[in-house]
Amino acid sequence: MRILKIGMVQQTKGADRAENIARLKEGIRDCAAKGAQLVVLQELHNTVYFCQSEDASLCDLAEPIPGPSTEEFGALARELGVVIVLSLFERRAPGIYHNTAVVLEKDGTIAGKYRKMHIPDDPLFYEKFYFTPGDLGFHPIETSVGSLGVLVCWDQWYPEAARAMALEGADLLIYPTAIGGVPTDPLEEQKMQMGAWELVQRGHAVANGLPVITVNRVGHEPDPSGVTDGIRFWGHSFACGQQGEILTEFPTDREDVRVVDVDLDRTEYVRRGWPFFRDRRIDAYSPLLSRFGK
Repeated sequence: MRILKIGMVQQTKGADRAENIARLKEGIRDCAAKGAQLVVLQELHNTVYFCQSEDASLCDLAEPIPGPSTEEFGALARELGVVIVLSLFERRAPGIYHNTAVVLEKDGTIAGKYRKMHIPDDPLFYEKFYFTPGDLGFHPIETSVGSLGVLVCWDQWYPEAARAMALEGADLLIYPTAIGGVPTDPLEEQKMQMGAWELVQRGHAVANGLPVITVNRVGHEPDPSGVTDGIRFWGHSFACGQQGEILTEFPTDREDVRVVDVDLDRTEYVRRGWPFFRDRRIDAYSPLLSRFGK
């Protein structure tokens, strides 16, 4: 068995960026002390989730890649000998910004990056105001611990994204995430939304015979505009195996740090029993390239 020990860091975020980063480092160190070879952080982990309102001055939070975060976390990756998945607000050029995941190799170098492809525009999730859609495609990032199919948050609802990563040879799917309940939705609706969120990602595991790692932020973050009550992030980070089986599931109301064992070799066994890739009708899928119907 090829067991990969994966650290997952679920945290709340405050206004002090330096404090957020210090606490992230503590979480990464905790994972490494527990034997993690790979550590996954949540979406846009350095700051509060600033997309609740539209404010052009918040683009000052963006940074280049390579840049301060890749240098700082790269030094930690090198010190601890772990691969780290970061999620950063990338400043590509004046007026061009991306929501970008960066994978740091255990020697601290940048193994690769992925720019979020699907950009939402919903109440309290005004990401289209800030982020240019990704242009790097769906390509796994090769590392010393495996081929990482890194996607970001809203991407997790799209089976096409998961399939594309799988077809490119990903060993597992990884989703840094920032999702929670909108206060105008009834509690029962929010509960169903969270259930659907977990279910669709477990479906990606089943359909592709790949483990899935999802790390979400947790806690309440106020709306800086004061128009709404803000977002209560679900937490509920989780890891599942190749048949959608839950390997670990985080609480919904507090921070947590865990290390989970994932058997990458199980993919071979599962795909032999459920040969979805063998039976795909690639000659008949052209409608998938249309927006809708006829």
